[in-house]
Amino acid sequence: MNNKQWVTLLGLLGLWFWNSLQSPEQTVALTTSGELAGVMVEIDAAKFATLQDAIDQVPAEGGVVRLPAGLFEIDEPLLITSENTTLAGVGPGTHIKNLNQNGLPTLQLRPVTRNEDTRARIWRLQIENLRLSGTEQCGDGILAEGVNEIFIQGVSVDHHGGHGIHMVDCYEDPRIADCIITYNKKAGVYINKGHDIVVNANQFEENEDALVCVDSFNLCMNGNNLDDHLRHGVVIENTYGSVLSGNMIEECMGTAIILDRDCYGITLSANVIAHDMGGGIDLRDAHGCTVSANTFTLLHHFSVRVSGDSSRNTISANSFCNSHIGGEEKRKLVDENNDPIRIDMGTGIVLDATASITIVGNTFSGLAGSAVTATNACEDILVTSNVIADVNRRLPAGSPVFDVSNDSKVEVNSNIGKD
Repeated sequence: MNNKQWVTLLGLLGLWFWNSLQSPEQTVALTTSGELAGVMVEIDAAKFATLQDAIDQVPAEGGVVRLPAGLFEIDEPLLITSENTTLAGVGPGTHIKNLNQNGLPTLQLRPVTRNEDTRARIWRLQIENLRLSGTEQCGDGILAEGVNEIFIQGVSVDHHGGHGIHMVDCYEDPRIADCIITYNKKAGVYINKGHDIVVNANQFEENEDALVCVDSFNLCMNGNNLDDHLRHGVVIENTYGSVLSGNMIEECMGTAIILDRDCYGITLSANVIAHDMGGGIDLRDAHGCTVSANTFTLLHHFSVRVSGDSSRNTISANSFCNSHIGGEEKRKLVDENNDPIRIDMGTGIVLDATASITIVGNTFSGLAGSAVTATNACEDILVTSNVIADVNRRLPAGSPVFDVSNDSKVEVNSNIGKD
């Protein structure tokens, strides 16, 4: 070794020694057995006779149960009662199929004392990267009761006889993300008594309803795709301070979004609400809510309806339209097979005995009837600065653009366009 190489070697040794003196906190703490201190148990389910046997090995402080790829048929729920626990598959290749015939769920997450104490809670359960399927005779896909900070991600939940995901008393910070929830006999997601709820970037298809949220607070539902539901899209009851934005809600046989039972302070914004056979947004019992920047297209019956049990709402900057693409319509006014789902359709706003409603800055085009209908003694309604084009397409010539009953008090001004 020549002098230059010796100098380089000595320099590297000196640098290593200096760093070891300056950064003692970077030294890894080891147990006496040579393992990293604080490591939680990680269980390979493939080494156990049943999945429940593997789950039962998780200690009270929690751990990870890793499921291999494979089809795992069960006839009793897989029960998780420990905190800080993750159940992780390797994707849809990890398939748990529920063959139960008595309405029991596929996964059941709950405190061990839930039956004796409904106020008991466990914290931080995570279900990820697997498929749960069932039959019409089984229950929910996931039934979580009294689980705070639950996180469900990358899970396929399909063909259950109950709800896809059912949360009861999961009060603190429940999260559902990146899941596909399909063909369940009841709701895709049913949330009862939740708080600070996140439901983002999921796909829902052909459940009864996509999502039902009752007796809850602060739902944040963004960037989801909802298609082909047998009844409604989103049903929210007795819930406040929530936002639905950036969702696509198409071809529900019922109504796209329903707010009922004392909802208030909710924003419905920047959603595409398309081709829903029962209507768009139904404010049945909602107050202080905003409906803005949504696109309502090919909707039957109504795009927005506000009932007498609702008041003090704002409807602004929305587009209400049909299938017009510039010079023509993609769909026909009449279908030769008399199929309502195939015809061209557009609807506006229906007000029924409501009060204190602002309707401003919307575009109404290609509608079957009037832009706004107000009946049954509506009061303090402002309709201003809207654009009108080609409305009343299915009504006699001369029908009013704004159809206001004699007993309603509606201020209509500064709207432009042609009927």
